[in-house]
Amino acid sequence: MRVVLQRVSRAAVRVEGETVGRIERGFLILLGIGQGDGEPELVWMADRIAGLRVFPDDQGRMNRDLAEIGGEILAVSQFTLYGDCRKGRRPGFTGAAPPEPAERLCGLFVDMLRRRGFRVATGRFGAHMMVELENDGPVTLILEREPATGGAAPQSPGRDG
Repeated sequence: MRVVLQRVSRAAVRVEGETVGRIERGFLILLGIGQGDGEPELVWMADRIAGLRVFPDDQGRMNRDLAEIGGEILAVSQFTLYGDCRKGRRPGFTGAAPPEPAERLCGLFVDMLRRRGFRVATGRFGAHMMVELENDGPVTLILEREPATGGAAPQSPGRDG
């Protein structure tokens, strides 16, 4: 599972000229579901996003999380996060989950964020979308969680899992 998370002062997504999702201060999440991803990866990512302290406190330090500032989330599915550009000039997308399970998992992920108390707007799965945002900072983070294999999900050395 891959997420590009941007701290925004506002964000919106349009499909065929119609605004289908809009938020004010919070996170724009570009969400990629990979082969083998399932509920453990979704839970880990939802917990990680909910706990990220990237909003400024009274001293201007990144010490507040999304709930503390009353922030919102705009989640946009983006299989191109699994684009492999190592060979040729056209990306390959074999690492991305097929559309049906990816759509189901995207919906489940949004539900998990909502159950954590966040207002979550979304794009439209599989549609050509126009995303507009005002990146605050700019703060942009890349979060990734590989599928669990047999037990605990693998972690890279030196990384906070």
